[in-house]
Amino acid sequence: MTAESASASAFLLLLAIFSISPSREASILHPVDFLSLQAIRKSLSDLPGSDFFSRWDFTGDPCSFPGVFCDGDRVVALALGDPRAGTPGLSGRIDAAIGRLSALSEFSLVPGRVIGRIPDTLSFCSSLRFLALSGNFLSGPIPSSIASLRLLRTIDLSFNLLSGEIPPPIFSLPALSNIVLCYNRLSGNIPSFPSFSQLLRLDVKHNNLSGELPVLPFSLRYLAASRNQLSGRIDAVLPGLTNLDYLDLSMNRLTGPVPSGVFSLPLSSLLLQRNELVGAVAPVADVRIAEVDLSYNRLSGPVSPLLSAVGRLYLNNNRFTGEVPARFAERLEAAGMEVLYLQHNFLTGMEISPAANIPVTSSLCLQYNCMVPPVNTQCPLKAGPEKTRPADQCPAWRG
Repeated sequence: MTAESASASAFLLLLAIFSISPSREASILHPVDFLSLQAIRKSLSDLPGSDFFSRWDFTGDPCSFPGVFCDGDRVVALALGDPRAGTPGLSGRIDAAIGRLSALSEFSLVPGRVIGRIPDTLSFCSSLRFLALSGNFLSGPIPSSIASLRLLRTIDLSFNLLSGEIPPPIFSLPALSNIVLCYNRLSGNIPSFPSFSQLLRLDVKHNNLSGELPVLPFSLRYLAASRNQLSGRIDAVLPGLTNLDYLDLSMNRLTGPVPSGVFSLPLSSLLLQRNELVGAVAPVADVRIAEVDLSYNRLSGPVSPLLSAVGRLYLNNNRFTGEVPARFAERLEAAGMEVLYLQHNFLTGMEISPAANIPVTSSLCLQYNCMVPPVNTQCPLKAGPEKTRPADQCPAWRG
């Protein structure tokens, strides 16, 4: 689990727990809910080092159990497992009795070793707003019956072994704002979204999804679909996402040019590396994105000086030509740029003094271009040992 994805999943789980403000008065738990909790308890166990179920004593009030939240005589939220970081989770299976908790609005499960399928009976929890089952070994398809949960706002099934296609009706749920399905074995296309969608977060990275990107909701702020097999052009999809602050479509088979409008989006990260993108990179104004990675594509033409305001810029392993503008050297020496990777292109020079004082906090790599690197800098190992391209690959280079 990556640090970024783990942090996001932990946030969603804690949100489920601490957003509950039950107004329970002294009463006896409804018999159906009581029996449902008993069945759920029998199907799950603490992993070694976890004592989450040690206080689940059914001779007492189940509404006082850890992870059980009640409103009156009904269970309204169930947070199974100790949410503290590093605490072992649970093993076993999710019992179908979960569907008999008819007032349940939030259901979460901490990372552990819970196996088996997600019960179809979840569709009976018609009040469910939050579903987070990440970091386990759940397998099989995503139940299409989840599409009947009209109040669902967040679904996080990440870091499991789920397979098959994403049921398209789920993406049409009217209240859905967060879809997190990353690190599974899902295949097929990314379903389309209705025009009324108010989705904020779509994370489907590390799957086996294919086909073209659908038209995405204008409300979207976070889009991660890296490490799939997505194809097609991106210039008709991305520029309209004017609220987007994070974009990762790396390691796919996307084609066409990088639309100039994408550099004007309010992004913190623009990650398009390891695709099949072609053409010039031509922003229309200074790019203020903290991280831009366009490496390992087929991009060509000159390196735009408007990219010099980027904090970490990766343009390596492309087909860029010409000289690197002086603004990049100025930014490096002023410690305004942390990373500038230009190796493995066809660049012919860079306006920088051999005695340039590049801070140790900045990284510059120019090797394997159509020039002798004007400064001696440390490059990543994968850049290889060669400092320059062979002369026969650089017809305009005069040494």
